[in-house]
Amino acid sequence: MMDQATMVDLVATLQQYFGHTAFRAGQEDLVRAVLDGHDVLAVMPTGSGKSLGFQLPAVLLPGTTLVVSPLISLMKDQVDELNRRGIRAAAVHSMLASDARQEALDAARRGEIRLLYVAPERFASDRFVRILRDLPVARFVVDEAHCVSEWGHDFRPDYRRLKSAAAECRRGDDGRGRPSIAAFTATATPEVRDDIVDLLGLAKPRVVVAGFDRPNIDMRVRSVSGEWEKHELLPQLVGDRRALVYAATRRN
Repeated sequence: MMDQATMVDLVATLQQYFGHTAFRAGQEDLVRAVLDGHDVLAVMPTGSGKSLGFQLPAVLLPGTTLVVSPLISLMKDQVDELNRRGIRAAAVHSMLASDARQEALDAARRGEIRLLYVAPERFASDRFVRILRDLPVARFVVDEAHCVSEWGHDFRPDYRRLKSAAAECRRGDDGRGRPSIAAFTATATPEVRDDIVDLLGLAKPRVVVAGFDRPNIDMRVRSVSGEWEKHELLPQLVGDRRALVYAATRRN
């Protein structure tokens, strides 16, 4: 358990890097569990700030926090935001040129990157897995961890490689064994949780489950006559706020 001085440092770090003076519900326990070196399974709703659970520890721990994420747009958004806050971050995925991917890996090997975001497909490359042996990894983070399970709604076979990939990593603190694994998801039934623990090889994980009652969120349906009206309405619905817009195809 962290002492009071450590907790003061955590709040100071939270304010320094993220501009907040207090944790949201569930965040403090999550940050503590990750910092303490436990394997962690966090089930928290979208928008609850679960990313802070690995981003804040990343600025305090020795080595690079490796973050596996299946969503390139989310990777870019988080990397841009972290760099804006003065936290050095980079990403490796198929939409980047090969020299940009190599530059990110080289910077991580030199210890210049706090968080390195990686698409799960990278782990199909033996060359990439070999690179991990030279990378001091603070924590091995698996975002959208339900993708490991066939019970999950978005099963991704490449997630099945992560258990063995984590075992190849060198710990940032030079300790024995693999780095601690922290798995994050917003949607996990009890069956999916069991799958995540088993298929990622989590050892006696701390399980953090936050409440899913979101009184600030409501759902509405707007009927439209066709594509033209949909595109006319979209700017009004989004406005000048940060928003997520889902499309039926990648091209759209």
